[in-house]
Formats: sequence, structure tokens, C-alpha cells
Amino acid sequence: MQQSENNVSRVILRGVSDNTLRSVVAECMEFCDWKSLVAPDSTVVIKPNLCTAVPGKCEMSNTDPRIAEAVCEVLLTRTRKIYLVESDGLRQTAWQAFEESGYLPIAKRLGVELMNLSESPQTAVDVAPAHQVKLPDIMMQGHAFITLPVLKTHALTYFTGSIKNQWGCLPQYDRILYHRYLDPMLASMHGIFKPCISIMDGIIGMEGRGPANGKPRRIDLLLAGRDSVAVDTTAMRLVGLNPELCRHVQLTAQLGLGNWEAERITVDGDWEKHRTQFKPAILDKAIAAMDYMSRYRWFVKYMLEKNYVFYPIRAAVQVARRIGIVEGRD
Repeated sequence: MQQSENNVSRVILRGVSDNTLRSVVAECMEFCDWKSLVAPDSTVVIKPNLCTAVPGKCEMSNTDPRIAEAVCEVLLTRTRKIYLVESDGLRQTAWQAFEESGYLPIAKRLGVELMNLSESPQTAVDVAPAHQVKLPDIMMQGHAFITLPVLKTHALTYFTGSIKNQWGCLPQYDRILYHRYLDPMLASMHGIFKPCISIMDGIIGMEGRGPANGKPRRIDLLLAGRDSVAVDTTAMRLVGLNPELCRHVQLTAQLGLGNWEAERITVDGDWEKHRTQFKPAILDKAIAAMDYMSRYRWFVKYMLEKNYVFYPIRAAVQVARRIGIVEGRD
């Protein structure tokens, strides 16, 4: 976590419309003094947000592959041991997400490795409050970890950014079973994984029913810093969201893992030029009910995992939202 002597975290904010994305990423890396964090020939783990493999949704839901490419190009001047990682989800494998999001040609061209964390070696670790949870060994071996989240709203956690992006480091494809512990687990995992740099993709963000079904918002910017809590809270304030409503970020700050108070964060960038207003996600009864039921393995296995069951129910819920039977239309 990058702080000054008076315990203030630093966040950089840069637009990408007037400069090349590659140069902006390089500036963000230099701002974070990346060479002090990445020793020569050390291993670097990079986690983009690849939450969907649905064609047409990747651009607005997933981390722009050009950001990961630019980060890798900077790192390759110091090390070749670079891993782009993601885990399987209920509806797609990590490999499908890599392919649909455009990461395969980047990895091949640069000679970096794509890793499916669901297939990698794992060790049971105490992750409060869920106790023993299997985590990928590569995430806990003391290497440099860089997170590349997308600036999005989230129906369950209010906001999904640097800290929430680590949920995809859980290798279990059915990690939705842990949703009853979602906020405190995210805080605990942040303390375990210790990301050293966060570069947030705000080129195309998402408002409303995020993290995959909201409305895309092109804002053409990146935020970055060594304090993920500060990056997340700064991003929320920039788009008119209230960090006090984001419990997992608050819990992470309470563990002493970052600063969330505006007076303890300095922002390097044109705030007035980029600030805007995002429509928050609404936790309606349908989402709340699904989240509650997801604690039951039978529900996840026989309802959520089965496309022939899930998609008809989702279609019915969407109709109910449109006609006002389910509240919280966005």
C-alpha cells in the first residue's frame, strides 16, 4: 500500500482518450513505483476481471485485454515469469472467458502464461469466517500480485472493483455457495493475497444491474494505486456512489489494509473533468431470494447450474421486472 509519511494513500486518475492506452498504463505503473515491487526475474500474477464468456457482454463486463497487454509489456522489461489468471464460473470455464475476451493472442504474442486457477495446485487455508477454503498456491507464494478490475456496480456488494475482483481467485466454480460470507471473506482474502498494484479499467464501466447485466458507460479512464481500498473508494466517489454503502471495502479498511476516508487519499488527476453519476444497482426481491438460496448446494446444483432450469426462470423474472411485479427496475 503506497502511503506518505502522514499515512495518506495516493491514487492516479488518467483519461485515455487523449493519449495511447499503452502510455497511460505505463504512467500508472511508474506512479506505483512498480520496480520497487517486482524484483528482477520474479513471478508476477495478474488477475483481470473476466466474469463472463457471453459474446456481446465481454466488452462491458470484462477487463479490456489491451490493459493486460500493456501491463505485461511493462513487466517484460524486468521478468518473463508472468501469469494471467482466472477461475471457472458456473456458466463458463476460465479458458472460455480468456478466449472470448481476447486474451489468447496476447498471451501467445508476448509469451506469458494463462492459468486456470480451478485447475492449479491448491491448499486449504483458514479464510474467515468460512474457515478452511481451498486457495490456489500461486496466489499465496509471496509473488507480486496485480489486480485489474473493472469499474462496475454490483447488485449484491454495491460496487465491484479491486477487492471484489479477488472473488475470482477462489478456484471453486461453485463459489456462489460462499455468498453468505461474501463481504467478510473478501476482506480476509485481501489480507491473504495482498495485491501490490490495482489498475482499474474505466474505459467502459457498468452501472445499474452489474456486474454483468447492467448498462455500459464509456468514461475512458484508468485509476491506479498501491492501496486497493483507496482505489475502490476513489472510483466510487468519482461516479457518485457512496463508499459507506460498500461493506466489503469498509471491512477491508477496518482490518488496516487500506484507507477509505477521502481526507486520507490524494488524487493525481483531473477530477472535475471525469466525475460523473452512475446509477446504482438495486437489490430487488428476485436477486435477494437467489442469493439466500445459493447457500444450499442442492439449489446451486439443480437450479443455478442447469441452463434449462435457470434461463427460463431468469426470463420470467425479467418479464416480472418490466411489468412491475418485481420491484427495483433499472
